[in-house]
Amino acid sequence: MVSNQVIQGEKDIEIALNQICDRLLDRHSLLNEMVLVGIRTGGVFLAERLRQKILQKKGINLPTGIIDITLYRDDWTRLSQTPEVKKTEIHFSIEDKNVLLVDDVLFTGRTIRAALDALLDLGRPRRVELAVLIDRGHRELPISADYIGKTLEISWQDSVNVELKELGGVDQVVIEYGKYPTPNHCGIRDADCGIKSATRNPKLKI
Repeated sequence: MVSNQVIQGEKDIEIALNQICDRLLDRHSLLNEMVLVGIRTGGVFLAERLRQKILQKKGINLPTGIIDITLYRDDWTRLSQTPEVKKTEIHFSIEDKNVLLVDDVLFTGRTIRAALDALLDLGRPRRVELAVLIDRGHRELPISADYIGKTLEISWQDSVNVELKELGGVDQVVIEYGKYPTPNHCGIRDADCGIKSATRNPKLKI
């Protein structure tokens, strides 16, 4: 039986983003070479919120873009239907810049791997860092975040949904415990199982 738990509300998300912002500013005293890139979909809105916070704290309006990873997914040949390809919107050079990638949930690392491939097709940044609201573990690739709002220790069976008011709802993070009854619920190896689940449920990050 699936049970849901709200683990973060609007105030908690605001605190987490403020902490990420403060750690970023502590590490980068000069922001003249910094740009923000949000990964569709949730990462786009979080990157914009971080841009606004940096503007309020430092008076610096960082260039902020959007990256779509659809064409860079490593499960493309496994998809039962063609996914919708949306636009990457980065109207500035990333050459020799410090790029902060922003996403809502870090899971297996495959989304971030795809984002890095997409980013490097646009230029050669000096450095790429990663900020995520939630790190839920279960990595399949050697990828970690530099800035984390909250770390969870949950099962592969559980789903993490980040709901944001920009998407028409309220700000909250919800865990669906036991959503996938067994780690191998789709009849193939665990890693691919997680990928296919993300295809069925766009809120489940891979």
